[in-house]
Amino acid sequence: MKTILIIGGAGYVGSHQVKLMCNKGYEVIVVDNLNTGFRDAVDGRAKFYLGDLRDYEFMTKIFVDHKIDAVIHFAALSLVGESVEKPLEYFDNNVGGMQNLLKVMVENNVKNLVFSSTAATYGTHEVMPITEEYSTNPENPYGESKLMMEQMIKWCAKAYDLNYLALRYFNVCGASLDGTIGENHDPETHLIPIVLQVPLGIREFIGIYGDDYATADGTCIRDYIHVEDLAAAHVCAVEKLFASKQNTIINLGYGHGYSVKEIIETARKVTGHPIPEKVTPRRAGDPAALVAQNTKAKEVLEWNPKYDDIELIIKTAFEYHKKQAK
Repeated sequence: MKTILIIGGAGYVGSHQVKLMCNKGYEVIVVDNLNTGFRDAVDGRAKFYLGDLRDYEFMTKIFVDHKIDAVIHFAALSLVGESVEKPLEYFDNNVGGMQNLLKVMVENNVKNLVFSSTAATYGTHEVMPITEEYSTNPENPYGESKLMMEQMIKWCAKAYDLNYLALRYFNVCGASLDGTIGENHDPETHLIPIVLQVPLGIREFIGIYGDDYATADGTCIRDYIHVEDLAAAHVCAVEKLFASKQNTIINLGYGHGYSVKEIIETARKVTGHPIPEKVTPRRAGDPAALVAQNTKAKEVLEWNPKYDDIELIIKTAFEYHKKQAK
């Protein structure tokens, strides 16, 4: 049985990953400082350590006490607006955490790393879908920190013979099919859970940030990927690292997008609620469209997504949030 260390395994994506890796028969170790994660979201079959990735002695003890075969790194601060207000905090946490992880991995001869990156590394591009060969030009410190982390991995792979896959996510959404874990951010910044706050009585209407974009209905288009398909891609990534040398960057998305208005209309259908909407001014830095080219994910990872259905995605999210609201 191989041992997987999942850093940030109490968070939204990380907790789904822990559950899936346990289901796949891996021994799973979780490290999380619970800054944004939740202890009760971590599958009970995993061994949990409360601590900070930047703590060298804490991390070293975990690597010494366990024979770790691969690391999946999810831990990062990830709010775009907050990163603009607190760039030093983001660089300290995200870049500093990566530096310490790489140091401990090298010292303990652990070679395999799957890194949770983001489409925010690309910045704004006019031509869709976005391929991995597009230029990177982050427009906020969050995206910049993730790009810096990718580059740190790349150079350490050359120097220390590391084996890595960096997965650039588009818009992760939805909840586990059994409704036990899902998205739970404070503050919430993602469209689908915010839309669902209206039928749940948390807000009166959904605001649309601009309806004058160069899209069919004037609202922004995004590539929404179900969190369980995302977790499955990480399993594929780990297995690829075990099988052969990799060292590359891969987009994770479905390869097509939905507009803000399409998401709202689908949520109306799923929930049976009218979900009033109001158009407000554009937010600075919002591209008209962000859609992934996912050919590389399917070819390199042999990834076959199962939940590419926006109604299903929103339904799983709604079922989870209804439970949380009780």
